[in-house]
Amino acid sequence: MKRFFFLLCLLIWCIPSFCQFNFQKRLKNGKPQHIVVYGTSLSSGGNGKAWMEAVKARLEEKYGDNLVSYTLAGKGGMWSVWGVRNFEDSVIAKKPDAVFMEFGMNDAFEEYGTSVALAKLNLAYMIDRIRLHNDSCDIFLQVMNMPIGKSASFRPHLDDYYAMYRETAQEKKVTLIDHYPNWQIILDKGEDIFRQYVPDGLHPNRKGGEEIIAPKIVEVLNLNIK
Repeated sequence: MKRFFFLLCLLIWCIPSFCQFNFQKRLKNGKPQHIVVYGTSLSSGGNGKAWMEAVKARLEEKYGDNLVSYTLAGKGGMWSVWGVRNFEDSVIAKKPDAVFMEFGMNDAFEEYGTSVALAKLNLAYMIDRIRLHNDSCDIFLQVMNMPIGKSASFRPHLDDYYAMYRETAQEKKVTLIDHYPNWQIILDKGEDIFRQYVPDGLHPNRKGGEEIIAPKIVEVLNLNIK
């Protein structure tokens, strides 16, 4: 019984710091932190900026201005083979304190011929390389939206690649940010509603970034708790 109450008290004591990651602890201590976002067109350019700006704003609201910077280091149309080839210059050279990573959408692109097994090897390499460079760097693997229409037909086995991301997050003990269930809720309301957030059937627009992607990241980072 005493052991039970001890564990209960420990759990209650830990709740306020639940999901406080290393880079957040450093932010709390006033240390500037740099985030690298690495992946496909879903997290680069204007698409990535749409949700990353919202996340940055929430971090600054909690920890103070001028402490958070980020680089969108990915590239449209790229996949994990490109990710590995460009990892040193695109990620490691930026000296990240946290990395958000996703390549599942384009690894699943049939024309690239990247098997799930190869995609997993590439992902594991990038995780291990970050840890070798800085073992206190927080790593977040992202499972993004589903495509519809023609874009979906080019990725008939996307679910297998997304499942691999979920498995790898567990195996490598890194944090998974799984956006898929929230996108499924939108899609279940009908294609017309889904296209308000993903007009071309593949790329979330600013509305999708700000209203679907960013809130999930904010939730995982425990930024909703006042």
